[in-house]
Amino acid sequence: MTEACSVVWFRQDLRIGDQPALAAAAASGRPVLPLYVLDDESPGAWRIGGAGRWWLHGSLAALSAELAHLGSPLLLRRGEAAAEVASVARASGAAEVLLTHHVEPHWRAVEERLRTMLASDGIAMREYPGGMLFVPGSIRNRDGGTPKVFTPFWRACLASEPPPRPIPPPAALRPPPAPLAGDALDAWALLPSRPDWAGGLRDHWRPGEAAAQSRLQAFTEQELCRYHTDRNRPEPSGTSEISPHLHWGELSARQIWHAVWARMEAEPRLVAGGESWLREIGWREFCQHVLTANPAMADEPLQSRFSAFPWAADTRALRSWQRGQTGYPIVDAGIRQLWHIGWMHNRVRMITASFLVKHLLIPWQLGEAWFWDTLVDADLGNNAGGWQWVAGCGTDAAPYFRIFNPVLQGEKFDPEGDYVRRWVPELARVPARYIHRPWEAPPLELVSAGVRLGFDYPQPVVDRPKARSRALKAFAQLPETA
Repeated sequence: MTEACSVVWFRQDLRIGDQPALAAAAASGRPVLPLYVLDDESPGAWRIGGAGRWWLHGSLAALSAELAHLGSPLLLRRGEAAAEVASVARASGAAEVLLTHHVEPHWRAVEERLRTMLASDGIAMREYPGGMLFVPGSIRNRDGGTPKVFTPFWRACLASEPPPRPIPPPAALRPPPAPLAGDALDAWALLPSRPDWAGGLRDHWRPGEAAAQSRLQAFTEQELCRYHTDRNRPEPSGTSEISPHLHWGELSARQIWHAVWARMEAEPRLVAGGESWLREIGWREFCQHVLTANPAMADEPLQSRFSAFPWAADTRALRSWQRGQTGYPIVDAGIRQLWHIGWMHNRVRMITASFLVKHLLIPWQLGEAWFWDTLVDADLGNNAGGWQWVAGCGTDAAPYFRIFNPVLQGEKFDPEGDYVRRWVPELARVPARYIHRPWEAPPLELVSAGVRLGFDYPQPVVDRPKARSRALKAFAQLPETA
């Protein structure tokens, strides 16, 4: 009789270290069948975007190699996830399917369908935490609900029991006796080819668990000490650039937590930087908890009164923003960085988002969808949470009258214009005092810099003071409550 195996279903947990489902399967003593299903059906509009698919290819290739080295290769299938996982479990004679829990609404729905399918075949389904620091619902306010404001949420997290220590990777896996047929990774065509727009991504990133661990070590040893002072600088970037590794689960939040605390305990000089960085990890955690409590968060404003907001239907302005042609250098630099490497500095994300929502009055959902397709770290909770914060319609929202001035923001965080010069080369020779407001430069300065506004670089798509006044008027007309 064929020995029953354990199927481990991977999703956004593409690692072997601190992978509770994989560790439990290995500890069971059964043969282990690792499985990944490319499901473009269940997520609906939130299927993996273009930049994310590029990253996924590299991450799956790295994970496949690691699992093969442990003794049990990764099986690839494509289709509706619940049906595919159940089919593999039946065909392999599995005793159980093990998985790490995810909070995205479509995955929660898939898990419920899968549980029913497996139960009808007498196959157990075991879920494990591991994608977050704290189990959703475990962080409560005084009234027993999920905190709706970040600061008290994070304060409650820090006062809670620390997350469990990371689980070591298994030393080896027993393969199933009869391999099943699966797909070849290349057959999924996750990499762009016509045209191949991923050159900048290939130059900048290396997906996979080994690269994630290497980046974590380098950041904590070399850059963590400066994080609290440099994190708002886009050039050179003072951030860790670990977000895509974290989103795809090549690195767990628990691994980050314990690595940072170990460094802070060993070197007190790192406390300020470490606490500041963990706070950013905490924002991701907060958004995941809010998403758990509000499954429609990616599509609908958390404050229902915003459903009646008078957004503009300005296709031309939206297109200018998407192409980095707004005439506001810090905004255009951010969008072009996004185009080139599939990532944008967090401070610039806020500036570009505020410009779209408040200067152009474009619905935040259109910006959210654009980021979803172009970011390698597109995370449903974090992306929606960030856009709702900027728009002022989230639970922990920026007040509507907070409108980032792209000129002043550029001058404050990119004072010499290094970031703009890198990503908007048309302005490379413009003096620093005019780099964030080229329309104010004397004509001779522009001639000397080789810039013709309206030809080499666009005139501003909107008059900023007038756009700000329009936004304030529109936001002020919102009802106090829905």
